[in-house]
Amino acid sequence: MMSEQFEPVIICFTCNWCSYRAADLAGTARMHYAPNVRLVRLMCSGRLDPTFIMKALSGGADGVLITGCHPGECHYIEQNYKAQSRWLLLRRVLKGLGIAPERVKLTWTSAAEGTKLTNEINSFVEEIRGQGPLAWHKNLQQEKQETSQHNPKQAPVEVTV
Repeated sequence: MMSEQFEPVIICFTCNWCSYRAADLAGTARMHYAPNVRLVRLMCSGRLDPTFIMKALSGGADGVLITGCHPGECHYIEQNYKAQSRWLLLRRVLKGLGIAPERVKLTWTSAAEGTKLTNEINSFVEEIRGQGPLAWHKNLQQEKQETSQHNPKQAPVEVTV
């Protein structure tokens, strides 16, 4: 009997100028990276709001990979340093919430480093696979149901527009 292997869902935020181009290079060079990754292109890693990461994790992602230009090579001068500062702060917040900070990783990749990006993606998928599912969204849904059962007056109201 075969056991099912956990397949993590990874959201990868990529910088338009460097790491997204590296992903494109990996594709045109027919390099293979794990299909568990969903790429989200941003103009710069410095534009990545930490709430995007929290939304990804609460929405079902098991890990988030942030990729940007190498320090000193940002098209927007120093925005990748801003991304790094936010990432460090977010790791502390995640730890405070009881979530392993290793579920969010930052890496630098230039447009010419398709192989490096492929290796980073594949190793991150294996790291997250080793940690198991986050299932944060399931826990949040369960808490909402329990709250609405205990206090029906405060049950969440769904609004359609």
